[in-house]
Amino acid sequence: MRKGLLLSGILAFGLALPTFAQNPTQVKYANTITAEDLKTYLTYLASDEMKGRDTGSEEGKIAANYLADFYKGLGLSGPVSGSYFQNVPLVSTMYSKVSLQIGKQKLVENQDFVFIGDGDMKKASKSELVFLGLVNDENLAKVDVKGKLVGLWAVGVRSNDLITKVMDSGAAGIVIVTMEGQANFDRIANRYKSLAGKGRIGFDQETKERPVFMVSSDKMANLFGKPVEALKEAAKSSPETIASQKATYQVVKSKTPVEAYNVMGFLEGTDKKEEVLVISSHYDHVGVSSTGEVFNGADDDGSGTVSVMEIAQAFATAAKEGNKPRRSILFLNVTGEEKGLLGSQYYSENPIFPIANTVNNINIDMVGRIDYEYQNAENKDYVYVIGSEMLSSHLKKINEYNNITYTNLILDYRYDAEDDPNRFYYRSDHYNFAKFNIPVIFFFNGVHDDYHQVTDTVDKIEFPLMQKRTQLIFHTAWDLANREQRTPVDGTNTRTDR
Repeated sequence: MRKGLLLSGILAFGLALPTFAQNPTQVKYANTITAEDLKTYLTYLASDEMKGRDTGSEEGKIAANYLADFYKGLGLSGPVSGSYFQNVPLVSTMYSKVSLQIGKQKLVENQDFVFIGDGDMKKASKSELVFLGLVNDENLAKVDVKGKLVGLWAVGVRSNDLITKVMDSGAAGIVIVTMEGQANFDRIANRYKSLAGKGRIGFDQETKERPVFMVSSDKMANLFGKPVEALKEAAKSSPETIASQKATYQVVKSKTPVEAYNVMGFLEGTDKKEEVLVISSHYDHVGVSSTGEVFNGADDDGSGTVSVMEIAQAFATAAKEGNKPRRSILFLNVTGEEKGLLGSQYYSENPIFPIANTVNNINIDMVGRIDYEYQNAENKDYVYVIGSEMLSSHLKKINEYNNITYTNLILDYRYDAEDDPNRFYYRSDHYNFAKFNIPVIFFFNGVHDDYHQVTDTVDKIEFPLMQKRTQLIFHTAWDLANREQRTPVDGTNTRTDR
């Protein structure tokens, strides 16, 4: 029986796991991945001096140069006409003036409301604020929204869908409430306040006149002079009973180009060199708080970035000793993940190597810590594996085979579903490859108290466990780069809109 079929049967029936013969060459280079090296690289990348590696920041550029110099030192080539950098054309959008007045109330930005839309207005607009409540055809038939600000009560539906439906009905703008209680809103407002003055980073797009303001449920009730419960009731089927209010608002916008780069090192393969395996991480984080505290981003995603570095070093060492992979490998560190998966989006839409020739993406995002689920477990040698069978029936089995043979980690699939409420499958850079039907596998350690906090520091990284996780990823990459057939695209989640 072939090993792949044997493994599938073992897993299906819960039988004892066998020990498969190890490839000594593979083991030799996996053993060059060490906790000591990982700690050395991460201590630099996640230091206070790097100031959180924010997208487009000077420290972000220093991090990019550090990675490029590392790949050059390994003897990897720069695949962008000899360069290790792919320029990602981003802009920083600033809203220098955002004002909102309802009746006689002049609302304070990032305190009474936050602005989440788009627009650029030479002068203030005056209109009515009308209450629509829940967005459905029945309510839209009862409330005239054309040319007006529209108050929405978003419950259990993605707010972008609601905004589009109401704007398509002729609304001039929207005031939306999407959370219950003032405390939840205050946390969001404080987050926006901490980012004030930094601008919103993204791709340059034509301005859409979509003024969208967000308020708390308490503030929404205050604006219409009704108790929260009364608004909730009216939102369901009688929004026309809530009297409109006079509204004045203005949004003034400016754009500034942002210098940002994806960094990559390339190792050309042998007989299958036209086929490319991409191993990725994001090297950006969220920078510095408004009070000067550094978000070090040791786990997110310093851990993934130094893992890619160590895997690259292992493959480069093998190549120098005459053991080049059959397929080519692109080691890719992307920018702008924290701003909306921007760097990986740009690469997938502007690939250095043809998407059709890209066989897999292995993405590493947060592999240095132990999460809530395992912090009290007896065996903490685990890693979450996400997306490995979404697009290919083979990828999950290949990873499991290499884990049984070499590393014996607990492979946890609890988040491996499209309908996972955490939406982890959609929240890291592998997803931009999956959108093009490239089979992906995402390695992740789960969320902990220091996620996106200034306390995500190097001293909390579990380096021996991180070494073992990185070695598993190396073994799986070695297998994918050297096997006879590329993994087929035969999963149930294949996309047909590309």
